[in-house]
Amino acid sequence: MSFYYSFTFYDLMSEPRWTGGLNYGNLINDHRVNAAALNTLYFAFGTVPTGVVTSLLLAALINRQIRGIYSFRAMFYMPVVSSFVSVSLIWLWIYEPQFGLANELFETLGFPRSKFLKGPNTAMLAIIILSVWKNMGLNMVIYLAGLQGIPPHIYESAEIDGAGPVNKFLSITIPLLKPTTFFVVIVYFIGALQMFVQVFIMTCANPQTACGGPLDRTITLVTLIYFNGFEYLKMGYASTISVALFAAISVITIINARMLRYDVGW
Repeated sequence: MSFYYSFTFYDLMSEPRWTGGLNYGNLINDHRVNAAALNTLYFAFGTVPTGVVTSLLLAALINRQIRGIYSFRAMFYMPVVSSFVSVSLIWLWIYEPQFGLANELFETLGFPRSKFLKGPNTAMLAIIILSVWKNMGLNMVIYLAGLQGIPPHIYESAEIDGAGPVNKFLSITIPLLKPTTFFVVIVYFIGALQMFVQVFIMTCANPQTACGGPLDRTITLVTLIYFNGFEYLKMGYASTISVALFAAISVITIINARMLRYDVGW
């Protein structure tokens, strides 16, 4: 239905009217869509590599049998089960320029204060940091399952040959975790390209500022879909953006799959 609506003018109040490729022509010439596409890619390529590396290192750190390790695992996983809305609201106060915790910490460490969400050059970076922290526990659990699936005798054989911890991690752990990394990267990228809640909560909370600001530096494709479809009642145009997003997700997913095809049978 979205694909059909993308060729129509549909305002949710009346019957859709066929417009042919008009919406797609408007999509190409819409500077806000172009900005949203760049922001979405910036967010995806900022969160996925960082999130994958931090999750893998964290999983390797807690993959040991020591006293209290289950408490640490639960603590690191806790942000995942928290509502993204509540987490975004908490971080909204942390990023507050005047009395937020982040700037207080910066001053204590001798760094200059930052505008965070109110600065064009720092707003998206602030959202990326929040998103990596929020999703790190989920990917940690996936990597932890992969680590515990590696037979211990492989590490024992490597130790007999004189391999140290770093060599074992680079030569054994990472190669044997490539199927797990394939899954994490695919799912992480799909979720990152559909990012919405963080921007909506953290940039639309203040009615005096435009959503996706400042200067459209945090506007994303899903945010534009929401506003065009449900705020401006341009459901046909919103469907056009959603079709374009679907195509982009498909292309990036295929590229990621081909890059790891020799490990997972592609």
